Amino acid sequence: MSKRSFSADYKYEVLKAWEDGLYSLRELAKKYKVYESTIQEWRNKFDKFGTEGLQESSGWKTYTKEVKRSAVLDYLSGEYSLREITRKYEISDQSVLRLWINKYNSHRELKDTSKGRTSSMTKGRKTTWEERIQIVLDCLGNGKDYQEAANTYNVSYQQVYQWVKKYEDGGDEALKDKRGHKKDEAELTQEEKNNLQMKKLERENERLRAENLFLKKLEEIERRRK
Repeated sequence: MSKRSFSADYKYEVLKAWEDGLYSLRELAKKYKVYESTIQEWRNKFDKFGTEGLQESSGWKTYTKEVKRSAVLDYLSGEYSLREITRKYEISDQSVLRLWINKYNSHRELKDTSKGRTSSMTKGRKTTWEERIQIVLDCLGNGKDYQEAANTYNVSYQQVYQWVKKYEDGGDEALKDKRGHKKDEAELTQEEKNNLQMKKLERENERLRAENLFLKKLEEIERRRK
């Protein structure tokens, strides 16, 4: 295969297909015409740095909060497409613009891009089970903005990404620290089992409320653009 440039959206599409189990790594490489090692490299960068890690750039491109706000408002006006705004403001990729739009409509502050990678991308910290649950629910409510959650709670991007994935696969129980002693379900009393089930239902309801809130925000954006 000849070496060619891929957009961040294209890379994300490949990684999403892999994560969803639609294809094996070999099948993905053949379908999307890219080396298996390249896909693995994209995955490593995405796990560490999110969509920014998928950008084709020799350096870390910075944007002022004024540029971000202007680009978002241009999009919400309905007069420009994502592609047009990306070109107008020389934004590295449409996925970056989508992230700003999501933040703006979630009433979160658009800040100047710092030079270099932030510490939350590489450094983690110890957290309690309750903290991990709260971080995951907030992240789901914000459309899986892993970096924003990492910045808010002073944890690493990779921690947030892994917690969300574990939560989606196994619920809040999957976020527990498995290194200590954990009672087997067979050892629990009936009352403990009932309480555990109630907590699971409560967490599931919280997750659904968070995701529904985010979907409503997206629907409102689309209504305003029509």
